[in-house]
Amino acid sequence: MATMTYQGLEVLYSRQQIAERVAEMGAQITRDLNGERLVMIGVLKGAAPFLADLARAIQADATFDFVAVSSYGSGQRSSGAVKLIKDLDQPIEGKNVLVVEDILDTGLTLAYLRKLFLQQHPRTLRIAALLDKPSRRIENINADYVGFSIPNLFVIGYGMDYAERYRNLPDICLMPPSPGE
Repeated sequence: MATMTYQGLEVLYSRQQIAERVAEMGAQITRDLNGERLVMIGVLKGAAPFLADLARAIQADATFDFVAVSSYGSGQRSSGAVKLIKDLDQPIEGKNVLVVEDILDTGLTLAYLRKLFLQQHPRTLRIAALLDKPSRRIENINADYVGFSIPNLFVIGYGMDYAERYRNLPDICLMPPSPGE
């Protein structure tokens, strides 16, 4: 883990570390696809930068779709209730599907999405998460591809936000605790 600061924030993973790990993940997914087509489903908004970089690292015929869900609102803690805000635009029946998520935390969101997508009978359904926080898991779900496993830290940057801020940071940084926490 890096210890430099960016705009007064501690950097957990630099853009270089992220790029190297995403390239490794893309190579593994390419091998696993073995020349088959892929539908990449990005979980908005946080996974957008990860999906873009991962897609460029995968050597396969791939299309994109997006879903939007909400479980955080504007705070640092999940509300526990997952709400679908934007559904898929195209059917996924019979297709190889890769759900691309920024962070696997409690597992509530990905368990909800996995159940929703399996009802549509994809050929395969895999999950790629840039970050995994196993210590916070409530639902029994794991990603097939994980960028980094992290302890219970609130992170921002590279698509991840706090109240819609900080998504544009190129590095993954630690969110300083709010006063009174």
